[in-house]
Amino acid sequence: MSKAARERSARERLAAERAKQAARQKQQRLLAIVLGAVVVIGAIVAVTVVVLDQKSKRDQVAAPYTGPQAPLTREADGSIAMAKAGVTKPVLEIFEDFQCPACKEFEESLGKDIKQLAAEGKVKVVYRPFHLFSQQPDPIKSNSLRSAAAAMCVPADKWLSYHEALFKFQPREGSAGFAPKDLVGWGKDVGVTDAGFEKCVTGQEKKAQVDAMTKYALDDRKVTGTPTVMLDGRKLEGQALNNLKATVESAGKAAK
Repeated sequence: MSKAARERSARERLAAERAKQAARQKQQRLLAIVLGAVVVIGAIVAVTVVVLDQKSKRDQVAAPYTGPQAPLTREADGSIAMAKAGVTKPVLEIFEDFQCPACKEFEESLGKDIKQLAAEGKVKVVYRPFHLFSQQPDPIKSNSLRSAAAAMCVPADKWLSYHEALFKFQPREGSAGFAPKDLVGWGKDVGVTDAGFEKCVTGQEKKAQVDAMTKYALDDRKVTGTPTVMLDGRKLEGQALNNLKATVESAGKAAK
């Protein structure tokens, strides 16, 4: 091979090597771009997940009740009485289950009126939460029991706040809900600071009291569904219940 041919061959090999090197550099740049895009997308997804998770947590934060009310006391049987000093009649009893959708609707539609009537000294309200769904399969049964037992652990002065939270965050019927950590968290959200509160909730320490309240509702008072509302021992239905404010005011005038 002549010298000219050898030089030409060397130049060709060098050109080929440079072309290969350029191709490799192009692939590396492309790979870097792809990896960079993946990292960016991953970061966006991570931020989105965090934001959504934080939003979810915000949605599950209970707020202290600030509306009308009368002083509240916890009765020996676990029920909560709300009445101004000296008000003993008429007595409005509310038998409810925190897993009951109809109870949630009742609270949303008439709860404020009931509290207002108590604040005005026109009625003594007695909340009687119990475990209506004791014969149902899980998760309804467990949701019903956990929420009622947790409510029994809440001090009377925080009752209305916790009561509202349980209905606000009521799980869809048939789905799991009212997890112990949430029940504890909502209590802390509304200002429960009792040292034994968390243990009371997670250990269902008030289960026996819930069972007794349930027996009282079903066996002694013949409650067959929730919500059941009684005024001076008489079950309210139809127009008397729909026009609850007028019904209570009329009973108050009669009592006087």
